[in-house]
Amino acid sequence: MALIARKNFSKKKGVSFATPNYFNIQFAFMNHAKNYVIRPHLHFQKKLKKINTSEVIYLISGKLRVDFYNKSKKYLFSKTLNKGDTIMLIDQGHGFKTLKNTVMLEVKQGPYNEKTDKIKFTNIDENKIRIKN
Repeated sequence: MALIARKNFSKKKGVSFATPNYFNIQFAFMNHAKNYVIRPHLHFQKKLKKINTSEVIYLISGKLRVDFYNKSKKYLFSKTLNKGDTIMLIDQGHGFKTLKNTVMLEVKQGPYNEKTDKIKFTNIDENKIRIKN
């Protein structure tokens, strides 16, 4: 459904992947000392089949509530993200409400077409929100 990496996720030196290697999109935290060199490299071209669209959101500033829904559009629960948090939305439904002025960066696989790659539906009544920690 989703993977949340809080801003203090990794203080460990080196590369810490937050995703398993079989996910269709990957992200890692990198913590290297001054003058560490990441050798130049190329990535091989591969033909991949996109089954669904995953997205990664990094909260640059503000506070964001993420509402989770199942594939039948039924509300499940909500979580709160704060400045510096990252969330990877893997599948299922989701919606957002900004709780403070918010700036975020969203990354998803392409090609992406809003008209054919998503369906919008009615959000949950504010009185029924359940924040899960």
